[in-house]
Amino acid sequence: MPAKKTDPKPVFSVVAPVFNEIGSVEEFYKTVVSVMHPLKQPWEFVLVDDGSTDGSTDKIRELATKDAHVKLIIFARNFGHQIAVTAGLDYSRGDAVIIIDADLQDPPAVMLDLIAKWKEGYEVVYAVRRKREGESWLKLVTASLFYRLIFRITDVKIPLDTGDFRLIDRKVVDVMGQMRERHRFLRGMAAWVGFRQVGMEYDRKERFAGKTKYPFSKMLKLALNAITSFSYFPLQVATYLGFICAGISILAIPVVAYLRLSNQGSLLGQATTLIAVLFLGGVQLITLGILGEYVGRIYDEVKGRPLYIVSEAPEYKK
Repeated sequence: MPAKKTDPKPVFSVVAPVFNEIGSVEEFYKTVVSVMHPLKQPWEFVLVDDGSTDGSTDKIRELATKDAHVKLIIFARNFGHQIAVTAGLDYSRGDAVIIIDADLQDPPAVMLDLIAKWKEGYEVVYAVRRKREGESWLKLVTASLFYRLIFRITDVKIPLDTGDFRLIDRKVVDVMGQMRERHRFLRGMAAWVGFRQVGMEYDRKERFAGKTKYPFSKMLKLALNAITSFSYFPLQVATYLGFICAGISILAIPVVAYLRLSNQGSLLGQATTLIAVLFLGGVQLITLGILGEYVGRIYDEVKGRPLYIVSEAPEYKK
């Protein structure tokens, strides 16, 4: 049975966001306790309820009542996975913080491997997905493309096939805590800060219960956050499109002049003009859309609103 009290300064903090995981949260808790308790070192279990509506909130309240290891943070509404993890990092106190999801796709037993690497002196130990069970070919293909696209176009080299499942040393957590951008991509932020980092391969399991909380639309939003947070590539694409259009126009001038002088009517009529106008208009709208994405993110940042609002949380906070 877990102890009723924990050391006021834990060595390890396990941070897990929870959003509508009523089918797996209790099994997740039991599995994490079975892994961490034998270590015989002070630890805490920071569960962040991200506006659940399926009874998960009451379940983790019950767990917090039974076990003093459990530190409960309840959001006033749903703020999203990356913000929930951020709140867990903010409230964590351990010398090493382990981020893990509550759906049991990331096996808690792998945390022991992450801890072993941390004890060797590494300050960020990220879990690399070797296999992914129970996921459709479409999810596997889009995920693979996502990681490789991000790797190629972002300014920071984010390790391939890695999620948020990782161990982060306290000094890294403190640095990341100073980064308060609203559109967050934590695995990119963890790569950006540097320090000694190493990967650990593992096999990702099928969800224990429920449905994925990261459908294609959310993956697309996450990819957009990653690109705009760590790359100017979309702005460069807009510039390239402008040069391409200008180059086509310059090349077309002598061609059109020749056809006119030779009395060839192949380019006469409104259809050609309409196609050219639609092409240039499309390029302009794409460019405005790219600029709008960056300007919108600047607007969100300058408003200075808090990243999240809690309705219930531990009294302490770093």
